[in-house]
Amino acid sequence: MTAAIVGAATSDLGVTGLPATALLAQGVTRALADAGLTLADVDGLATSGIGRFPATQAAAYLGIRPAWTDSTFAGGSAFEMYVARAAQALEAGQCRTVVIAYGSDQRSARRRSLTGPHDTAVPEAQFEVPAGPLYPASHYAMAARRYLHEFGHGREVLASVAVAAREWALLNPEAYRYASGPLTVDQVLSAPMLSSPLTTADCCLVTDGGGAIVLTTAERALDLPRPAVLVLGYGEATGHTGSAGPPDLLDNGARASADRAWARSGLGPRDMDVVQIYDSFTITTLLSLEALGFCPPGTAGAFVTKGAIAPGGELPVNTSGGGLSYGHPGMFGLFLLIEAVRQLRGECGARQVPGARTAVAHGTGGILSSHATVVLARDDAR
Repeated sequence: MTAAIVGAATSDLGVTGLPATALLAQGVTRALADAGLTLADVDGLATSGIGRFPATQAAAYLGIRPAWTDSTFAGGSAFEMYVARAAQALEAGQCRTVVIAYGSDQRSARRRSLTGPHDTAVPEAQFEVPAGPLYPASHYAMAARRYLHEFGHGREVLASVAVAAREWALLNPEAYRYASGPLTVDQVLSAPMLSSPLTTADCCLVTDGGGAIVLTTAERALDLPRPAVLVLGYGEATGHTGSAGPPDLLDNGARASADRAWARSGLGPRDMDVVQIYDSFTITTLLSLEALGFCPPGTAGAFVTKGAIAPGGELPVNTSGGGLSYGHPGMFGLFLLIEAVRQLRGECGARQVPGARTAVAHGTGGILSSHATVVLARDDAR
């Protein structure tokens, strides 16, 4: 039995003044309307980031009593993990209609802290906390510094990722940076340094936002109004929690996650028309392109610098503008899936990738700590 995504929608984005639960509910009701369904049809719910018991609190707010829930917290990769869990639950007959949802008022509430968690139960903390790293920026910065050193690149390879994301955002009226104008490599390099080698322009945005996707079986999807997007494969991997632990900051589990998804789907990197990669920082995109098999190790920098992932390039990556220029409400994994669905349904207007039939969404959580990959395709692509 194949799972299918039959509805997708975003909530308001930017500085909304709305609470997280309201943004989540916006996304859910819009996605259900997109799918031709109602809250009465929902018997499965997966969400994270709202309170201590996210699925319970979201279900109560929505007024539903689901037969299956998941509130696994793994950072930005959780939503790709939910797709796998939802597909398994649908196959097992635990539920018929699953909503994966999220809402965050991070910008309006001014909740984001650069110092981050100091969990003394984590062994690495005794080595990391005294240095006063910015969380998570300094940890990604260490991976970026290692990448540049290992392969002899300059900071412009990082900057080129941000430039490409902005080019996509300028084609997306929903993007937070839609009206901000083009971004240049020099502007990224000259932006205030946050944690060397990452400037503020190498870092994702901080916005409110939310959204949802709706899943059911491929068979049931035939009776619904929207084109079905099939879940062909998924994989995940979890590794380190701190930067002091792993022997190699550039080998973080993303490759294992992708390999499992490729194997399950029967497809590979060369089969993908659209690529959605978590871009919490510019280095995340480079490492993920290599881990997913789109570039050999050390070559993603040159690949991106020549414009390959920008509009008109050979590999459309983060076509919404990504976390760097579309928006980033705390966790971005769900938005990768929403954009992939929209691309495969041909709904993206000026940024539409012609003839898109297959897509991959890859989420990253923590400080390159957890990874989850989902391979999607139009029903006629099987």
